Amino acid sequence: MPRPRTHDPDAVLDAAQLLAVQSGPAAVTIRAVAAATGVSNGAIYHTFGSRAELLGRSWLRAARRFLAMQTELVDTHLAATQPAAIEAVLAAAETPVLFAEQFPESARLLHLVSRDELLGDEVPEALAAELAGTDRTLVELMIRLARALWDRGDARAVEVITTCLVDLPTAILLRRDQLTDPRARHQLRAAVRAVLDVGPR
Repeated sequence: MPRPRTHDPDAVLDAAQLLAVQSGPAAVTIRAVAAATGVSNGAIYHTFGSRAELLGRSWLRAARRFLAMQTELVDTHLAATQPAAIEAVLAAAETPVLFAEQFPESARLLHLVSRDELLGDEVPEALAAELAGTDRTLVELMIRLARALWDRGDARAVEVITTCLVDLPTAILLRRDQLTDPRARHQLRAAVRAVLDVGPR
């Protein structure tokens, strides 16, 4: 039996994440996570409060990792000279590829479980607010990109960036499981450039 790691919440989140991607979210139970980590049921309940919060915290950690990577890529390109804004959008669109390379299980968790699935009655209000906050973080990033490109942050401009950062990567890379296909990445970059070339109304 593994040695108890009562002071390592990340190890518990790792175990919950792995169970979710290997066997589905329903497999994430306090008992299963306790068996995988050697941490007692009581210690897990003390730290996370409930199974719903444990799964939610696992997803939230993965989402924050993704957004942090995406933001860092955007920051790097926007700090450069023009046409850095276009490159920043391209880098943000390709973040799923880099994220899957660095955090493969977190990437699979985000693809397997949607945020809306986690926002049920069992999720504490504070956690629900944090989960919803990931959308705000993404929108703020898209507004920055729209302003860098067109000096506007209105809904129509953000809609174009949403197509580039959400719709195209989902359709080209994720739904077709082509994260490791170089041709798919070329297609994504070409599609993003075409959408940006048309621009917002």
